[in-house]
Amino acid sequence: MTLDQWPARTPAQVREVARPTSAEAQELVLRLTEIGFVPGEVVAIVATGPMGREPLAVRLGHTTFALRRNEAQLIDVQALPAGVSA
Repeated sequence: MTLDQWPARTPAQVREVARPTSAEAQELVLRLTEIGFVPGEVVAIVATGPMGREPLAVRLGHTTFALRRNEAQLIDVQALPAGVSA
């Protein structure tokens, strides 16, 4: 499931970040990776914009980032494995 579809305030683990073919999308993925959206990291949507829209406030470690839904769609997440805490 992608991060934009994940329930708010429910921790998840990054499984992978998409590998798009367009140059613009590749730049976006590089930026997401550079700020820490990498496999194994724990993330959670902590807030959304008005009426569940943009931006998504996403907690990654001790930092909160604002992401657009199209950015969050590039991040594939899964439930936390046993023994991994938020």
